[in-house]
Amino acid sequence: MFFRAAADWALGLFRRFLQVRAVFTTVVLSGIALLIVGGFLSYSIGNGLYQTRVTQILAESERGVVEIQNTFSASTVTDEIALQSLLNSVVPALESSGTSDSRKVALLRTPAQIGAQILQSPISADLDTAVIPFEFKVTVRDTPGKLSYQSIGLPQPDGSAHPGVVVGAPIDIPIAGKYELYLVFDLDGEQQTLDFVQNVLFWGMLILLFVIGLVSYFVTNWLVRPVKVAAGVSEEIAEGALDRRLTERGEDVIATLAKSFNRMADSLQKQITKLASVSSMQQRFVSDVSHELRTPLTTIKLAGDVIFASREKLEPAARRSAELMTDQIDRFEALLGDLLEISRYDAGAVAADLETQDMNGIVGSAIAGIEPLAQSRGYLIEVDIPSGPVDVEVDGRRIERLIRNLLANAIEHGESRPIQVAVGYSETAVAVSVTDSGVGMTRAEVDRVFDRFWRADPARKRTTGGTGLGLAISLEDTQLHGGWLQVWAKPNEGASFRLTVPRRQGMLFTQSPLPLPPKQARKSGGS
Repeated sequence: MFFRAAADWALGLFRRFLQVRAVFTTVVLSGIALLIVGGFLSYSIGNGLYQTRVTQILAESERGVVEIQNTFSASTVTDEIALQSLLNSVVPALESSGTSDSRKVALLRTPAQIGAQILQSPISADLDTAVIPFEFKVTVRDTPGKLSYQSIGLPQPDGSAHPGVVVGAPIDIPIAGKYELYLVFDLDGEQQTLDFVQNVLFWGMLILLFVIGLVSYFVTNWLVRPVKVAAGVSEEIAEGALDRRLTERGEDVIATLAKSFNRMADSLQKQITKLASVSSMQQRFVSDVSHELRTPLTTIKLAGDVIFASREKLEPAARRSAELMTDQIDRFEALLGDLLEISRYDAGAVAADLETQDMNGIVGSAIAGIEPLAQSRGYLIEVDIPSGPVDVEVDGRRIERLIRNLLANAIEHGESRPIQVAVGYSETAVAVSVTDSGVGMTRAEVDRVFDRFWRADPARKRTTGGTGLGLAISLEDTQLHGGWLQVWAKPNEGASFRLTVPRRQGMLFTQSPLPLPPKQARKSGGS
């Protein structure tokens, strides 16, 4: 668990910090390069030490073989005892004449000889002739007049083995016959030299890697610092400090970055200021126009009510005109109310009047308000609500208006089919869904459904007197409560809007108590 946490922590550092990635990459690549160079140097040094020592060994061995051969050739001894004494003198003579005290000697009789005198073979003390490979002995016998050598391992009392070289040459001894002279050299001194060099290379590589990492840290820190400053200034600009700029120093690429960044920030500040001014003018215009239209609209409405009240005395054509005028005045009044509400949201002047209420009661009030319209259009509203009260802290007036807007939208597009209203709740959230089985929407239409004044089919007339701002205001009301307003729709299968709000302000929720798409949509193949 500890190693897993440490690995996750290191991986997090690697992902979050550019400097860590740069230093890590530099150290890894440098380590690979040092391994290659160190391996090459170690091989070259070891091979050089070995070849130098082998050359020296062959030179010493050649001199020793020539001397021994000349000694035996010039000897006039004929009796066995004198000849054995001469043979025994070979080992101490060759052991003492070398430049290294690690040389061992063996003078072995060549097997399968007939007619020659059989004498004892002199061998250096502590030399086990088993270290001389049989194949090498065969090679020595088959190459008269030449030196042969081979690398071997020399076993030690502690179980380890020293590297060594064995040199062999055939020797002709009068009366005694053919013998083989073997010189065994211990290369442990050269191996110790190579081990020392490799240790120096290894620790030198580690120290160099540490120095490279340290240098790369300071270099990358020096290079990354302007980027960090630029990132911090960018965040400050994103949070509204439009006057923040980078310091311009020098003429390098960092200075070019600072100049380009500052020019971009100047351009953004101008554009944002211009857009803010235009937005403020638009909001003020909408608010002013809505307020200014209130007075003439009130006069027109009073006059229209008088005419509408006396419509029975009018001609049929005038009576129809009076009815149409009253409908349009009511719609105009609703549009002005929605415009004023939107302008208040744009100005940030809306505050929720929160109270703990029963969501079932709010839904019932919304249905009661829209039911006359639903009945006149031939709609049946099916309700699925919990048996007990569902307490939730909301602005009841705004949530009721929101649900009424969703019901009006379902009546507008439901094709006179039943509308389902459901309420669900959990410990942290309460949800209300309004589902119809009407014309539905495409994915592109779903993406724009909350846009102001947007209609899926511009050629289609509104039959419920909507203003085109209902869903936009509903979304603002939802966000005011810290909730979600989501929609699912499929062409010719209907649409479902789901409102989810926290049970208490400040509560966090990650899932809605009601499914989307609703269960009936899933049964019909919705997704």
